[in-house]
Amino acid sequence: MGGAAVMTFTGRFRPASFRAFAEDRARLLALDAAWGEAAPDRMVVAVAGQRDFIDAFEMACSLGPMDCLVHEIERRETDSAGIATFEREHVDG
Repeated sequence: MGGAAVMTFTGRFRPASFRAFAEDRARLLALDAAWGEAAPDRMVVAVAGQRDFIDAFEMACSLGPMDCLVHEIERRETDSAGIATFEREHVDG
């Protein structure tokens, strides 16, 4: 069954590295991803797809890439309408 979530990762990031890593994992898991904030201490991404794959995406991002350190993840469940709203509200860098 499908789902969607907005995840806020806090920690220490090289934004381009974390984003590339997360986009690769989203692609491998057949998830749609929309990016919000990308900063050295905070990364925000919305993902949609199969719920188990969203869980796997969260786990993968909590562990990598090597040059980034995730301290905390805040996850807010949403639906496809929530993802569409997220995309409209955030500029995709």
